[in-house]
Amino acid sequence: MKPAHPLTIGFSPCPNDTFIFHALMHGLVADPCIGFARELLADVETLNEWAMAARLDVSKISFHAFGHVLDDYVLLAAGSALGRGCGPLLVAGRPLTIDDLDGKRVAIPGNYTTAAMLLRLFAPRCGNLVVMRFDRIMPALAAGECDAGVIIHESRFTYPQYGLQLIQDLGAWWEGVSGHPIPLGGIVAKRALGEETIGRIQQLIRESVRWAFAHPDDSRPYIRQHAQEMDEQVTRNHIGLYVNSFSEDLGEKGVAAVGEFIRRGRAAGVIPAGRDDWFAADNRA
Repeated sequence: MKPAHPLTIGFSPCPNDTFIFHALMHGLVADPCIGFARELLADVETLNEWAMAARLDVSKISFHAFGHVLDDYVLLAAGSALGRGCGPLLVAGRPLTIDDLDGKRVAIPGNYTTAAMLLRLFAPRCGNLVVMRFDRIMPALAAGECDAGVIIHESRFTYPQYGLQLIQDLGAWWEGVSGHPIPLGGIVAKRALGEETIGRIQQLIRESVRWAFAHPDDSRPYIRQHAQEMDEQVTRNHIGLYVNSFSEDLGEKGVAAVGEFIRRGRAAGVIPAGRDDWFAADNRA
């Protein structure tokens, strides 16, 4: 039975999300029992804040923020951004060491982003953090407003254009200390929707990912409509980096990576203690 009201859904305007959700939001994959309202597109930290307020039925969320909303949401097996060689980058206008960061103004793309948590794990004494929207960080560094910054999304391809230098690939650091791929963001659904509806949503997103892989050019107008970076090659690189087999199905390796991320976050006091039944039942097809 279709829910009484269309489900609310939110994700970022970044190419990996619009690529993944194009088919779902344009009716190319469907379930007669599930209906969605018009999508809400917002930067990842806004989505994190909305999740804290349990605003949306289905949402993209940083895995850092996910650790704070486990009472309200469960993680779906499909739609995640997770992998190797794709983590946030710590950059600056000049060479710096981890000790140099003490007292320095370091920009982060939101308090509850995965980028912020990785920085706190990598450099726990780095306390002078400046929160700003992800697309403002590189211009702010170039203008001297901050001493360093953690950049995400397509910024990893364009930071040299701002005269910035790589200080630390935080994703590579994570892979080295944990042995797992880096979990960046996932798709969550409200527990209150119930197991059957959650399972249907999960399958729809998986089918939307499959459609995207099978018809990679169909989503191009939708991607360009919302992308911050309009260069076609940057967009293709972005999708190629952040959309992969984990996006279709986290699988055992993906679930283990998320579990380790939550465990380390709790051990460091960055994520609060909470329930461990955070992964949705997966009736995959």
